[in-house]
Order: sequence, then C-alpha cells, then structure tokens
Amino acid sequence: MVLYASSERHRMSSPSDIGPAIAGPEQARRDGVRRLIEAGTPLDVCSAIEAWAEALPDCDAARLQWDSGDEMAVEGMPADAVLSGRALTVDGLHLDASGRCAAWRLLPGERAVLWLRFAMVQSHASLRERMEGYLALAGRVLSRALELADLRNSHQQLERSENLQRALFAISDLASSDQDMPELLRGIQDVVATLMYAENLVLVRYEPERGTMRFLYYVDVQDQQGPEIGKDELLERRARSLTWYLLTAGKPLMGNMRQLREQVPGPLVPMGPDAVDWLGVPMLRDGQAYGALVVQSYREGIVYTDEDRVVLEFVANHILAALERKQSKDELEQRVRQRTRELAEANRGLQQEVMERQRAERLQAALFRLAQLATADIDEREFYQQVHGVVGELLNAQNFFIALLSSDGLRLDFPYYKEGELSSMPSRPLGRGVSEYVLRRAQPLLVTAADLEALSREGEVVPNHVGRPALCWLGVPLQFDGQVIGLVVVQSSALDVVYGLADQELLSFAALQIANSIYRRRTTASLYQANVQLEQRVEERTRELSQQIRQREQAQLQLKHQVMHDPLTGLPNRGSLRDRLDRVLALLQREPERRCALLYIDVDRFKVVNDSLGHLAGDAFLQEIARRLQRCVRDPDLVARLSGDEFAILLEDIEVPSGVVPVAQRVLEAIGQVLMVAGKELQPSASIGIAIGDTRYHSADEVLRDADIALYRAKALGRRRFELFDETLAKNMVDVLTLEGELRHALQRAEFEPHFQPVQRFADDKVVGYELLLRWNHPSRGLLVPDDFLKIAHDSGQIEAIDWLIFQIGCAEFSRLPDQTLFLTINVSALHLGHDDFDLTLLQLLKRTGLAASRLIVEVTEGTLLEDPERVRDLLERLRQAGVGAALDDFGTGYSSLSYLHSLPLRLLKIDRAFVQALDCAHKSNSNTVVEAILALARALDIHVIAEGIELEEQKAILSNMGCELGQGYLLGRPAPIGHWMACAPGQE
Repeated sequence: MVLYASSERHRMSSPSDIGPAIAGPEQARRDGVRRLIEAGTPLDVCSAIEAWAEALPDCDAARLQWDSGDEMAVEGMPADAVLSGRALTVDGLHLDASGRCAAWRLLPGERAVLWLRFAMVQSHASLRERMEGYLALAGRVLSRALELADLRNSHQQLERSENLQRALFAISDLASSDQDMPELLRGIQDVVATLMYAENLVLVRYEPERGTMRFLYYVDVQDQQGPEIGKDELLERRARSLTWYLLTAGKPLMGNMRQLREQVPGPLVPMGPDAVDWLGVPMLRDGQAYGALVVQSYREGIVYTDEDRVVLEFVANHILAALERKQSKDELEQRVRQRTRELAEANRGLQQEVMERQRAERLQAALFRLAQLATADIDEREFYQQVHGVVGELLNAQNFFIALLSSDGLRLDFPYYKEGELSSMPSRPLGRGVSEYVLRRAQPLLVTAADLEALSREGEVVPNHVGRPALCWLGVPLQFDGQVIGLVVVQSSALDVVYGLADQELLSFAALQIANSIYRRRTTASLYQANVQLEQRVEERTRELSQQIRQREQAQLQLKHQVMHDPLTGLPNRGSLRDRLDRVLALLQREPERRCALLYIDVDRFKVVNDSLGHLAGDAFLQEIARRLQRCVRDPDLVARLSGDEFAILLEDIEVPSGVVPVAQRVLEAIGQVLMVAGKELQPSASIGIAIGDTRYHSADEVLRDADIALYRAKALGRRRFELFDETLAKNMVDVLTLEGELRHALQRAEFEPHFQPVQRFADDKVVGYELLLRWNHPSRGLLVPDDFLKIAHDSGQIEAIDWLIFQIGCAEFSRLPDQTLFLTINVSALHLGHDDFDLTLLQLLKRTGLAASRLIVEVTEGTLLEDPERVRDLLERLRQAGVGAALDDFGTGYSSLSYLHSLPLRLLKIDRAFVQALDCAHKSNSNTVVEAILALARALDIHVIAEGIELEEQKAILSNMGCELGQGYLLGRPAPIGHWMACAPGQE
C-alpha cells in the first residue's frame, strides 16, 4: 500500500488533523467545496475530501487511500469492512453487506479510494445521489493536483540535472583555469556545495604503486588542526580508518558512526571528531581508487541521501579527472617554464658568446693594426696618433697619453699626450705620481677620484693634476720581456664616462702590442744606426777578411791533410784510402784489363807491446812500422793506417799474382826486422790479407771486406804470413755465419750437453773427481767437440751463455753421483772473470743445483791472469772463502806463471799435456826436468798437481815415479755423459 506524503502519494491524515466538525451539514458541504477549490497540492485535496465526507450525516469516519490491488485493511474501519480493490464496481461505488461501510473510487484508472463508515445503514442509490456530484468534482481537482505535482517533481529533477551539469562544467573550467591548486580546490568545494551540504570537505589523493596518500584539501569546522596538506604519507599509517577503507575497498561509505561500523568489513579506527552524518566516495579510474572525496555534517537534521551519494560518486570521478588534468597541465607548464628558462639561459649564453666574439674580433683587429704600426714607414708623431686612434676604437680614449721611461730610468718622457686642448707634456724626473705608482707595481690600476685621495692619504702617491682632476683614471704598464718601459693611460673627467674591468682588460691587451710595437720601432731605429755604422766598418773589415781568407785557405789545405791523414804516422787514413780506392775501381770499370791489389796488414801482438811498454812506446813502435811499410812500395802506391795496429797498402796497377807476392814478402821481411823500443829489443811480425781488385768490385768497402777475410785466414793459420782472398775463403765466412745461427738455435733447443772426464789418483787408481767438458749434439753433424765451434761461439758473443748452460746442467747432474766426496772442475774463461759478480752468480747456481761449494773447482788459464791479475786474485779469494777451489790450467805454457803462482789461492795445478806427451822413459828430456820442477814447486806451495793428456802407461809410470799424485787422459778415461759414470760407480749394476 503506497501512501502519498509531502509532494508524493502517501497516507492521509487522521480526522483529528481536519479540525472540529462544521456546524450544519449544508455549511459543511459548502466549506468542503470551498476548501477543495482552494487546495493546491494533492495532500490538501485529500484533506478537503476527507473533511467533506466526515461532514456528511451519519458519517462516523472517512479515509482516502491508494489501492495497491490487494486486500486493504483501513485504519478505523471494522474488520468486515475490508474490501478487495478488485471488487470495486465499474461505476466506482461499492457498499458492503452491512450497508454501513462504503468505498468510492475517485479517479478512473487510478486506485484512489475513499472509505466511508456510517452510523446508519445506507442504500446504494441514496449514497450515490448524495455524493456523486461532489466526488466527481473532487476527482477532477485531485487529478489536476496530481498532474501539477508530477510537473513540479519533473521540474525539480530537471533543476537537479542542470545543477549537476553546471557543477561538472565548473569543475572542468577549474581544471582548465590558471588558478593554483589551493584556489582550484576551494572552487571544487564551492561546486560541491551547490549540490549538497559541503561545509566540511576532505579531498585525498592516493598512489597505489607507492602505497602513499596525501591530503590535497581539508576543511573541517570541528577539526581546525587537521593533517598536513600536500605531504605524502604511507597509507598504512591510517590503517582501519574510514579513508583507508575508502581507498583500499574502492566503495562509498555513508551514515553515522554506528552505520559506518556496520558497513566496513573490519574494525574501524576513528580519526577526528565524530560527525552526525558522513559521506565518502572513492575517486575511481578503471576500477582503481586514486583518491577519495568526503563530506560530513555536524548539524542535527542535516543528513545525506542515496541521491547525494550517487551524485557525489559521479562528481568525484570528474574531480579526479580534473585534478589529473590540472596536475598534467601544471607539470607541462613546469616543463615549459623549465625549458623556457633553459632556452633563455642558452640564449643569454649565445648572446654573451656573440658579444665576446665581436669584442674579440674588434680586439684582434686593433692588435693587428697596432702590430702593423710597428713596421709602418711613418714618423713617431704619426705613430702615436694612430695608436691613439686604435685605442679609441676599443674604449673611450678622449683623454689619452703614453709615458716612457728614459734610457737611464730616471725620467718620465711623454712622447704623446692628449687631454682636452692640451697636446704635450714636458719630461719630468720620476716622483710619486700615479703614473710612477703604476710603474713601481708593474700592474694595471683603475681608480676613481676617491681612490686617488685614499692613495694620497696612504702616502703612495702625491697628486699632480694637469688640467681638470680625473674622476676615473685607468693606467696599464707597457712591458717587454718582463721589463716595464712605460705606461699607457686613459682618463675621464666626465660623470658619464666610467671605466670598468672590461675596459682594463682591453687596454691591457692593447698595451702588450703597443709595448711590442714601441720596442720594435726602437730596435728598428737602433738597427738603422747600427747599419750605418756597419757600412762604415764593412770596408775596413773587407780588407781584413781578404787577408784572413788567404790564411784560411792555407789552414783548410792543412786541415784537409789532417782529416785525410793519420796524425800519429802521417799516413793517409781510412777515409783517404777509401776515396783513392773508389777512384781506382772506377778506372778498372773503364779499363777492365787492369788490376789492383789491397794488402790488409795487422801487426801481431801489438796489444802486448802497448800494455807492457806503455802507450808512448806503442806509438813509437807504430811510427817505425809505418816508415818500414813506406819503404816497401813505389809511387803511386799508397800506404795507409786504418786503425790501431792495422795498415793497408794499395797497389794501383799490378800483374797478378806475380806482382803482389813479392810486395807482401818484402812487407813481412821489413816488419820482421829487430826493433828497439823503450830500451827493449822486439821482433815484430804481421799478418797480411790480400784482395785483388777487378771489375767485380764496385766500392771500396767490398775490397776492404775481402782483404779482411783473407787477413782473418792468415791469422788463423798462425800469423807471420799472408793469404790471398778467393771464393773458398768467402764460402768459409758464409759457413761461419751459418754456424753462428746454428749456435743460437742450439742454445734455444738445449742441444749442448756436459761430458765428464775422470781424474784418477795414481796410488790406488781411484777416481777422485771429474772435469766438466762441453759437447754439442748437432742435429745433422752429430757430436761436436769444442774445437769445432768454440772460436766462432767466442767471436759471436755466445760463449758465456753456452758456458752458464753447461755449468747449470753439469752441476745438477754431477750432484746425482752417489759418491759425495768427488770434486768437479769447470773451465772458466777470461770473459767470466771480467764480471765483478761472477762469484755471486756461480754461488747462486750451486744453490739452485744442490752441489756443495766445497766440491767445485774453477780452472783458469795463465792467459787470464795477464789482463788484470789483482781482480782475478780477489775474485778467486772470495770463491775460496765460500768453499770453491781454484786450479791453474795448462801450467808452464804462459808468460809469467811463476810470478802469480805464490799469490793465488790455488788448490790444484794442471801440467799442460805438451809436457806430459814429451816425457821420455829412456832418456831424460827437458820435459822431464820441467815436470820435476813443477812438482817440486807445487809440493813447496802445498798445491796438488794433475797431469793432463796421459795416453800411455809409460807416461803414467813416469809421472807416478816423479811423485805426481793425480792424472787424467784417454788412458784413464775418455769424456762421457753422467749416465755412463753412474753405471760404473761402485754398487751400480
């Protein structure tokens, strides 16, 4: 059952609401008609109808209701008066069985029913007659009132739609406006207030990705403090609050605190004062909450409806879009402003750069013009005037002067001065003026009149004004090579002309070029004077030079002779020989039948003479050799000294070989004659290599090369002889180079191996030690002994590397022998002894190989003692202190063995094999005597003796009978690898 209330259909009022009954039926009916006509709303019409019906005679009660189509029970009516709406007759009147209750349908098609209860039984006809006219009028009035109410309700709905549309437009306008965010949010509150009560409004933004929220707007009449606006905070800090539920659940909440607690799925943590009514909606986008909008009421009677909730939800989504647009717009504007600032800054930078470049171009042009003035053909006055003009293009130079220090530095000259009408300034002694202050400090000075007064009070300057006092004064020193030569000044007496740091910088640049130009013009003037003086001296000097030229020509001839000749012997030198030989070879190319010969001469053992008798004696020796060589040749043959003890003879035209052999023999005979030098009788000798020149040779160096090869062969065959170069010698030299390369490869591939030759004790034929010997396992030639390659290894500089390799391997293998009492001797050349750290290197090697130092003995030859006996003695002594013994090898074959024997720390003495092989059993030879003497000497010095080269039993017997203890040789054991001797060692199978 639907009741009509207010402007809607609702239940009518009770009779007590109508007032007292009208006196008299007729008057009541008239009043009812009047009241019906005056009624304006459906409720008023219903009340008028009820009042009219109750005024009927015998009517106890009247009620107007809307029939829902079901059975209706009417308040105040008896239970048997309940009628079905469907039972109403077509004519609209129905009377129950008692005749006392009636129902009248007022509107066709409408279910508005007037219920009547009478005190007396009524008939259908009489009842219709009494009521039909009035109720027909009442039906029409009620129908018009309902239509009017519907129109009024539609109008209200339209107004609400228009208000909502205006609100949305207002929100959109706010988002597009230039208002800042606080003004925008206040505008949003005003817009919401047009739709519902919004005196208290809260706006929250939420960022789901970060889990943070911030209050954008908070207005609450009860909570003036409120949260901090615009500050991000974690949503979890407000967990279980109404805002938290709104943002996490994304659903609206509405009601008082009791109703709100029932709507949330969990406990509710209140924040802020309790409101009478509270309405909050999430701001959604794509189903996700990105904020919340809340309105609340603290006033009794002001509550929010579902219609308010729907409207606020709709508005909230538009507010979110507006806020996002505003935020995007603000961000875009911020980026635009930032970019605008950046572009403006860049533009300012470009403008500054353009200005700087223009300034630099002006400065460069000015400096270029100043530089041109340095060489311009103008007088001094014009020069300074143009300088003034150039400076005036850079800055205000109406008042300008240049002051220069005098040559003695005591006065200040003014070659140019311009101040107003004043165009000159006399020279003055140096004083305490501002110009002198700049000269003393050698730095630019920019001052005002006040600054000048301050300097004057400090005693730095004494004012000396010429003309009007300067309001601004700028002076820059003129410097060249760090020396101050003057200054350039601009000054102003006008208030509108003030100089700054930029002007100071410009004038400083200009001052550098001005100083340079002034210095160059001074230099040019000085040079001009010098040229005048020079021209005067040229004639005098020309006469002197003519005399000097003649003297120099003579000196050059003498110098040429010195350059092409040896200063010691006066013979042509190598350069002269090469020049002469090149000319001869060129002649041979033109005359192929001709021949020439070059004799390359090396004086044997000249180093011994030079070291023994001294350099002066050596020079005298060479001079005599040169004289003897000159006597051996005829004109145009040439004798030259190539270097040290090397000479050469060039025979320009000879018959080969008949012509060259006699000359070579004469040379050998001439050099071999006895020579007295420094009181000593010497018998020199020489080795000669001869190369025959023909058309095969194209340069002097080729001939010298082949002659040197032949000389090398002559020295190898025993000296005191000559050798002719042929292709065999050239091939041998190629073989030597090949062998040198193979030696390098052998070192890299470890093709060298140690062999050990035993040293035997004669008393019991026991092996007491071994000598370490070198062998080369050549990949194609088999096992090579040192005689096959040692000299080439020595000449190529590889001998030391080979020795250290053999020392390393030999000591390591020797330490593997089971008998640890055996000693090992190694041969050490003079090259090793020439290194001061040889002993340290050898001891480190012993440490690496594990061989005890006491088991090692180094063998040195007598020849190694001649070069530096003291150093060798010290080195052997250091080795002895470390436990390493020393042995003197090939004793008896050297020059001065006995002079060193007593002073060296020797453990062994080895008799040379030449004496051993000459021993004679039947007849006592000289060798027997020498060996007996050596043994006696060794016993006297407590040195053990080893006889080398024992190949016969007779030799062993003789040595044993003489008292020799030890020996080695092929008879006692040939050299063999360590594996052989380990197999022969006692206890080895």
